[in-house]
Amino acid sequence: MRIAQVAPLAESVPPRLYGGTERVVFYLTEELVALGHNVTLFASGDSRTSATLVPMAPMGLRLDPDARDHVASYVRMVQTVLRRADEFDLVHFHVDHYHLPLFAAAPHAHVTTLHGRLDLPELQAMMREFPAAPLVSISRSQRQPLPECNFVGTVHHGLPPDLLAASPRHDGYLACLGRIAPEKGIDKAIRIAHAAGWPLRIAAKVGDDDRPYFEKVIKPLLDTPGISFVGEIGQDGMEEFLGGAAALLFPIAWPEPFGLVMIEAMACGTPVIAFDRGAVPEVIDDGVSGFIVADEEAAVAALRRLGVLDRRGVRAAFERRFTSGRMASDYVLIYQELIPGRVLNGSRAPNGTGWPEVARGVPIRPFAGKDEEGRPSPV
Repeated sequence: MRIAQVAPLAESVPPRLYGGTERVVFYLTEELVALGHNVTLFASGDSRTSATLVPMAPMGLRLDPDARDHVASYVRMVQTVLRRADEFDLVHFHVDHYHLPLFAAAPHAHVTTLHGRLDLPELQAMMREFPAAPLVSISRSQRQPLPECNFVGTVHHGLPPDLLAASPRHDGYLACLGRIAPEKGIDKAIRIAHAAGWPLRIAAKVGDDDRPYFEKVIKPLLDTPGISFVGEIGQDGMEEFLGGAAALLFPIAWPEPFGLVMIEAMACGTPVIAFDRGAVPEVIDDGVSGFIVADEEAAVAALRRLGVLDRRGVRAAFERRFTSGRMASDYVLIYQELIPGRVLNGSRAPNGTGWPEVARGVPIRPFAGKDEEGRPSPV
């Protein structure tokens, strides 16, 4: 297939430092190329890829001091993709909703993965204007605020199995990784670690919008004994940071659409202690890859039970459910059903989607529906 991947421009693909969506786009693009597809990546010019790169900004906009009107770059990119859309069998967007007005009336096969929260009132009102737009959710939980939208599938994120090595033992600290924001619960993580008597290392991005929250709420807590703030880290430091942790604390206070850091920790063999919000129950196998808890007190109690978790079992749970190969295969099935002329087997999967049986004369294994993780399940 000839596939266009349209990435966010905030960061390079993959990102130099923090950037979950751009990292997922990179892993997906590389897997699709490895599968033999002809892939074109629309992204910032400092991206690196095995696909054909179409640079739409000199560098990731967040780190470009000369980039002041970010929307202008996205408008130009969407128009460029539309002008070239005949070159592709399908266009896969990862840029929220910038493209919807233009592609709603276009004849080109396309799909949009929504990577953020969908419970915002203004977003819900906007999405109702595009009821036919084919969408992919990154968890079943994520799509709940928009049940009327045209979700054609749910695809959980995945990582290359050789990206992060599993650590058989930890170095006696807890970890937090991501960004400093009220919904991420870093203040809760500090209180949990202090109450449980564990040192805590925090590797997190502090964005301009969250700077006041960091200065007012988080910074005073960093003087707590045993708390270390190491700042923002990139892929190069992730294996050492997560692999050395006894557990990742994930005390979120929002409907997390997925939580990429959870599977990054699992890939390192590090269990996750996570609050029962959003997609957490879809990602963590309670009692296997971590513990799902209701509050800070329950998190402290869970830390006392860390010894019952096998780090090899945590890594095995990652390999079973969250590899980039599985992610790419799931997307290929969705692409095949959206491309005009594909022959379907006529059956309908539980989510209302028909799985392909034949694609351009190449037999595809028939599918009986979805397994317990929401993935296509072979007969």
